[in-house]
Amino acid sequence: MLLLLLSAVPLLAQERPYFVTYSHDMEEPGNLEIEIMSAVGTPAPGSRFIGSSMEFEYGVKAWWTTEFYLNGQSTQNDSTIFTGIRWENRFRPLMREHWINPVLYVEYENTAADKTIREVVGHDGKADFLEQNGEARQETEREFEFKLILGSNFKGWNISENIIAVKSIYNDPWEFGYALGAARPLALVAGAKPCSFCREKFAAGVEMYGGLGDRHSFGLNQTAQYLGPTLNWTAPNGTTLSFSPQFGLNDYSIPRIYRFGISYEVNQLFGHLNFRRGGKP
Repeated sequence: MLLLLLSAVPLLAQERPYFVTYSHDMEEPGNLEIEIMSAVGTPAPGSRFIGSSMEFEYGVKAWWTTEFYLNGQSTQNDSTIFTGIRWENRFRPLMREHWINPVLYVEYENTAADKTIREVVGHDGKADFLEQNGEARQETEREFEFKLILGSNFKGWNISENIIAVKSIYNDPWEFGYALGAARPLALVAGAKPCSFCREKFAAGVEMYGGLGDRHSFGLNQTAQYLGPTLNWTAPNGTTLSFSPQFGLNDYSIPRIYRFGISYEVNQLFGHLNFRRGGKP
């Protein structure tokens, strides 16, 4: 399967350089994006960790994108463990481009001791990363996560806002959070000659995200908040590399999180698989 994916024709599109914030962009129907994203941090006085997720994003319809995650983490002086799965679906009710474009998001999460930090909600903070893996994995989180994604494009800029609500299947209160992002390519017009490191191959921006408490204590009190620049580069073969140093804005946050990502997008996956089996492309 991996050989077939790598031999398929990539889709050369500029990715948004976000790690937490979702834009209103949807995956093209029939296309598959494979991505590995990692977060590295040291929650003093705890040990350094790396939390990683392997993601498979598929465009089912023009208005429907689905994504499946496999998560794991490794903590210094502790252990390396598989932390669970996530399954998300995004639905775009308005297909034409508008000044503000809404997308509805729903996800089911079954994880334990997860450290990928794909969002921050409620009173999530650095204290949650101090527990030993053997103890933390005993507490399984089974949650539904909902997002209202709002996106706008203006003169090359993308502005995205996410409003997040999470509800555990257990008797826990609703938790809330947010994510904001702004980004644009370094050049809006491609050069006349093919190149690998031209300005149009890069996109840069900034994102901010954090918790907003829960149903009983809504607000910024005792919530983690993060801010940082983002950058990515898309190679001619369709591979995108991303990086972001992100900084905690208060004592409740991890002081620094370094994020890395690599993704590869395959154009019309099942058409290529059928062609490799001898059928019509």
